[in-house]
Amino acid sequence: MSVVDDLLKDMPLPTMYRARQVFKDTAIKDIQAVLAEQFRQPAINQSIKAGQRIAIAVGSRGMNGLQELVKITVAELRQRGAEPFVVPSMGSHGGASAEGQKHVLEELGITEVAVGCPIISSMETVELGRMDNGLPVLIDKEAMQADGIIIINRIKPHTSFSGPLESGLVKMLSIGLGKQQGADSCHAMGFSHMAVNIVEMAKIKIARAPILFGIATIENAYDKVAKIRIIPAAKIIAEEKQLLIEAKASMPRILFNPLDILVVDEMGKQFSGTGTDPNITGRAATPYLDLKQQITKMAILDLSATSHGNATGVGLADICTKRLVDKIDFDATYANHITSTVLTHGKIPVTMKNDLRALQLAMKTSNCLDLSKVRAVRLPNTLQVENILISEGLLEEAKAHPDVEVTDIVHEWAFDEDDNLTDIGKWS
Repeated sequence: MSVVDDLLKDMPLPTMYRARQVFKDTAIKDIQAVLAEQFRQPAINQSIKAGQRIAIAVGSRGMNGLQELVKITVAELRQRGAEPFVVPSMGSHGGASAEGQKHVLEELGITEVAVGCPIISSMETVELGRMDNGLPVLIDKEAMQADGIIIINRIKPHTSFSGPLESGLVKMLSIGLGKQQGADSCHAMGFSHMAVNIVEMAKIKIARAPILFGIATIENAYDKVAKIRIIPAAKIIAEEKQLLIEAKASMPRILFNPLDILVVDEMGKQFSGTGTDPNITGRAATPYLDLKQQITKMAILDLSATSHGNATGVGLADICTKRLVDKIDFDATYANHITSTVLTHGKIPVTMKNDLRALQLAMKTSNCLDLSKVRAVRLPNTLQVENILISEGLLEEAKAHPDVEVTDIVHEWAFDEDDNLTDIGKWS
């Protein structure tokens, strides 16, 4: 037995209970009807001409209803006589390669068969000019050769900076549609300048590229589409500011603060750009994010298969498992970190040989003197925070909370012969 095993083997795990966090659940029931109505706006309808080749910029985020949104957009364009095609708009994601980015879209259900138009993936860019600070403004060459460009993205808080515009149409214009080179340019001065740079780059692209409009969504706390807006290019910056305010109000959160321990079953790019959402965990790689959640120790147990080895953000955890580390594609992961210029969250946390030891280490180092009162929460991931597990130390607080439903049913810790949990990401 190793010295680590000897130090941790007798550490008990907290008794856990199932709980449900209740958030506002307003959602769109008929995405097709709402999006079709938005296309009928005079300013939008008149911007689409018969015979135009129109690029639809689609990113790497796991947006709710993304395939349906793209498919309906393609149909609406064809109905007006245009010839649409999709371009990946995800900066350096997908290993910063054309094939990798196309594969990311395939994983999100965006294929030629599924959406009804070609997917043209290239990492080539053209320069539209320079910002006042000297940074080049770059855009996807294939999109730039089109007669029009449409951007589809979800509006939500960013994971590395706060500002009047964060993650949405403007960021996709500046970074996503800039491919690896454009993303590299926008990140060159670091996140302290990001809130300004994404807006200034977007302004130049709106002025010099054939941007027609953006299709923006807001998701509720249950990751369902709650609002869809099609915004003409000239109004994207102004209108997105208001949409971001609404998006922040709709964000889910952990309703217990502070916590001694947060256990996240799976991290991954489909859950957050940093693997786990700092707006949920309170852990960020930069000091430019306004966060409220406080956590003493965070353990991440696994990397989702959909991430294809991209473990960007793993360093935000204190503890992880050997299983997670063995799945890391360092080229894909480091491509993200090099492009963003932020290396902190690319570091490997203290790594335990299995889930049991990772959980015991979190308990051992939680600094909680009375372990029967440890404040611990377990999440399947940071995108799904409705159904959670809470420790006995949170039980009375949970029962008194107006937005938490809790039962007295104990959720047993279940391990396999290697002491790994048998219900990773499946219990919720």
